[in-house]
Amino acid sequence: MSKLAGKVAVVTGASKGIGAAIAKALAAEGAKVVVNYASSKAGADAVVRAISEAGGKAIAVQGDVSKAEQAKGLIDAAVREFGHLDILVNNSGVYEFGAIEEITEKHYHRMFDVNVLGLLLTTQAAVKHIGEGGSVINISSVVTSLAPPASSVYTGTKGAVDAITSVLAHELGPRKIRVNGILPGIVETEGTHTAGFIGSDFERNAVAQTPLGRVGQPDDIAAIAVFLASDDARWLTGERLVASGGFR
Repeated sequence: MSKLAGKVAVVTGASKGIGAAIAKALAAEGAKVVVNYASSKAGADAVVRAISEAGGKAIAVQGDVSKAEQAKGLIDAAVREFGHLDILVNNSGVYEFGAIEEITEKHYHRMFDVNVLGLLLTTQAAVKHIGEGGSVINISSVVTSLAPPASSVYTGTKGAVDAITSVLAHELGPRKIRVNGILPGIVETEGTHTAGFIGSDFERNAVAQTPLGRVGQPDDIAAIAVFLASDDARWLTGERLVASGGFR
């Protein structure tokens, strides 16, 4: 039997990259999936189409998770369409690097609003519907231990995500809702290609320091999300799983 049969999942920022891979993987294990997107309707529709063609069920729902009403609307759409909610994957995130001299209010708020506030607002809306045995999975980053130069704000957001994961594991544990985090290393996605990481000295240096000798792929992260969402991880909460091939 599929690990997630009968479950309903919301994956934020799922129109491409890690989020898209997680949505497809959850659906492959039997979950009905809400594919959230902020602006890329075409990307989200493509993910839904891939899930449907593989025999799964999914819908695309637009919503800026950093806005309370839109975060609530996303969760309400999931419950309205599929009847309940079991799994939330907080994957929406943006990144932009800049030295301390370059940090502006706009730079700060852009990342904290999506990466931190968006996670809180979506989780706030979701836990009204997630019952016993539910799972919240927060996508963080290995930057919290690497602390690369010119990443003060981005690394700060992911440090906040890790802290929130720990707090919510304690807060929601009595309700039998598990909260865990995944901390990917560098992963080959549309975003890391656009940012110029793939094929750069940054990638080559990262691979040289990675015991498993390569950058990650979205499916590497998706498999861990399936595990954390499933009953196989029933005794895990408050954990932060570093998924970086040993790069840290």
